[in-house]
Amino acid sequence: MRIQYLLENYEEAVAMILFGIGFSNLLLQRNLIKKIIGLNIMDTAVYLFLALKGYISGRKAPVVEEGIQSVEAYINPIPSGLVLTGIVVSVSVTALMLSLTICLYRRYHTLDLDAISTQLKKEGK
Repeated sequence: MRIQYLLENYEEAVAMILFGIGFSNLLLQRNLIKKIIGLNIMDTAVYLFLALKGYISGRKAPVVEEGIQSVEAYINPIPSGLVLTGIVVSVSVTALMLSLTICLYRRYHTLDLDAISTQLKKEGK
């Protein structure tokens, strides 16, 4: 029964696996660039999951065509809007994280968080 449910909803399972990969990468890596990549994998998994939940088989995008105004003919546009907004925010956050990573590298000459923390302790901050 559980295997059948998993096979029927493999897209959601893929989204959860991607989220787990990104989350474990975010927690276990010491390199800042790898942490940023992990966060982007998590973002992508969430967008995939939202897109899957917003899709209804047999329905079209919410653009009125041929005079059909029935709600049952179209998908809900809110999940698509959330995904698009999330992508824009994710790109902005990634750009900010990369710029802060560049600043940290210029100051400490490493991307390893443990080495940065050690140098901060030596500086007495």
